Amino acid sequence: YDYGRYTVQKCGVWSQGPVLLQQLALLRGFQLDGLDPTGPEFIHLQIECAKLAYADREKFYGDPRFNEIPIQTLLSDSYNDERRKLITDKASLDFTPGSVEGFGSVVKLRRAEGHREAVGAMGAGEPTVGRFGEVRGDTVHFDIIDTAGNMISATPSGGWLQSSPVIPDIGFCLGSRAQMFWLEENHPASLAPGKRPRTTLSPTMALRDGEPYLSWGSPGGDQQDQWITQFFLRHVHANLNLQEAIDAPAWHSEHFPISFWPRTARPGVLVVENRVPRQSRDELARRGHVVEVGPDWSEGRLTAASKIGKRRRAAANPRGMQGYAAGR
Repeated sequence: YDYGRYTVQKCGVWSQGPVLLQQLALLRGFQLDGLDPTGPEFIHLQIECAKLAYADREKFYGDPRFNEIPIQTLLSDSYNDERRKLITDKASLDFTPGSVEGFGSVVKLRRAEGHREAVGAMGAGEPTVGRFGEVRGDTVHFDIIDTAGNMISATPSGGWLQSSPVIPDIGFCLGSRAQMFWLEENHPASLAPGKRPRTTLSPTMALRDGEPYLSWGSPGGDQQDQWITQFFLRHVHANLNLQEAIDAPAWHSEHFPISFWPRTARPGVLVVENRVPRQSRDELARRGHVVEVGPDWSEGRLTAASKIGKRRRAAANPRGMQGYAAGR
């Protein structure tokens, strides 16, 4: 997807990767240059665009070997021009997937507030970190650029015990990612033999002026394409270098259904690091966001690497699951 000088490359609709691209398609209608990357307008616009893109993920995404997915429409200017009209200076508390004739399925929104068990185990099936930084699993991300300029961005994940129980009297485990299927019929991500679940794994690469430039990503389930979008916007629009863009205060929305059991949503909830300025948090709350404040260094697990000519740069996450940058 072309965004100014950059061409951003993502995995297809068997992942949530195009969610980042649709956020960019929506955000290109706003003037982000010059905005404070920890200010209320910057945060509000990114989150409201994420709400729309993730709603479309829930309605349209699935294994393209089994369903035709209208991804060209979902990333088109005309479609996102209409979607962008839903964004105001107030936080949306609605779950509003778009409409593409002949595609998609009705999505039932399950609110966490109505399910005590679900609230108590929010994201219990997730293989990464909890909302406030505790480590609970094994998803990793790495970015590599070799001396020849070859680039790799990868987010491997899979077997974690808490969501792979042995089925009684049968003796084998459920696949960890099988929880991402829907059991409702006629959904693009409905369970079927030989079908891939729609995962959250979402490595990213970008060209700049047509040349390979940047590789980045993060563990984090549904939060991946929120954190890595924020990183990219800070780097591109606020001119932060790779490490500054990783270290900057971050946030995520829980407005839409998570991909892990119990698949609940918390409409309007915006979780921010305590380092997000108080005045920004207060203004976001005034706009209608349900702001929850986490520890100072609780949002994001990013690494990134870039190349310009023969020069290589790398940066890594200082939060929770320690990341490392190295070169030789």
